[in-house]
Amino acid sequence: MPDVDRDRAWLLTVDGAPQSYVDLDDPVHLEFEYARRLAHAVDCAAPDGEPLDVLHLGGGALTLPRRLAVTRPGSRQDVVEADRGLIALVAEHLPLPPGSGITVHGADARAWLEAAAERSADVLVADVFGGSRVPAHLTSLAYARAAERVLRPGGTYVANLADGAPFTFLRSQLATFAAVFAHLALVAEPAVLRGRRFGNAVLVASHREIDTARLARRAAADAFPARVEHGASLARFTGDARPSSTRMRSPGVTSAARPS
Repeated sequence: MPDVDRDRAWLLTVDGAPQSYVDLDDPVHLEFEYARRLAHAVDCAAPDGEPLDVLHLGGGALTLPRRLAVTRPGSRQDVVEADRGLIALVAEHLPLPPGSGITVHGADARAWLEAAAERSADVLVADVFGGSRVPAHLTSLAYARAAERVLRPGGTYVANLADGAPFTFLRSQLATFAAVFAHLALVAEPAVLRGRRFGNAVLVASHREIDTARLARRAAADAFPARVEHGASLARFTGDARPSSTRMRSPGVTSAARPS
């Protein structure tokens, strides 16, 4: 659907839920708050402007890859999207500019991840929803280890998740990735973290210390400010949750909650 307020800007919905927003004239513009938080996490993974090798699990309308192609020219980006119909729709109506460095693959995210070369990505971004849920095969300890295998030393894993109190799914994911990566951070609105409403939360994981101060400044400056939890406060939030050794079913996401 076209945005009446911005020329050549489009909203993509999937099964009635807002999924992606793209401004073809200004790819750096991010309409959805969760997309901005994903971008903040990627921005904090390396010095500004430095080209990166990025693997995106979940493509949508390629909002974040388009932004990175502008802000980090020379980056090599592979996007894995299982919905081939969606890939064709986006290619027809929202084509990528020549020389973007973005390659889109029609495949299952977990299968692609397991076949990817070891230490081949600087950043791995997971934004995959099967319908209204994170697919169960992208929630296990084995999946977290597969993601860690593909990342280079000091690489960064970033994921868009969603949950509400009592945070059974989110806390399990934190425990799962804490079992694999040395450092974790979580970015979400305070109302979500306090359990007042269901919403998105961005998980950041790395073996290198995360620049949480820089990430917090960027998240706090958004129109809907978010908070960054890490260290002792994140450990308290995780509580006694255990890593997910099996595939875990994530909570359903409503159309109102998909973009926070």
